[in-house]
Amino acid sequence: MTTKEKKLPDAGTDTREDSGKRLILFNDDINTFDFVIETLIEVCGHDPHQAENCTFIAHFKGKCTIKTGALEDLKPCYEAMTLKMLTVEIQ
Repeated sequence: MTTKEKKLPDAGTDTREDSGKRLILFNDDINTFDFVIETLIEVCGHDPHQAENCTFIAHFKGKCTIKTGALEDLKPCYEAMTLKMLTVEIQ
């Protein structure tokens, strides 16, 4: 009987097939839950349940990935959310 050795990826290597960007929503003490939920539905195309979950994750964990994709796809959402005074970042 032989054993197979598992090879782990290097720590600096991105193993995702699509190494796109992430749009991150950060918690703040200014905007209401309802406003954030409505904005996620309007700007990011979330359904109400997804928007509510993202809002609660951002509130309790401090941040939440709300959308992934190419930079050029995330920029319009980033700009719209920034105009609505939400704290977001593309990583």
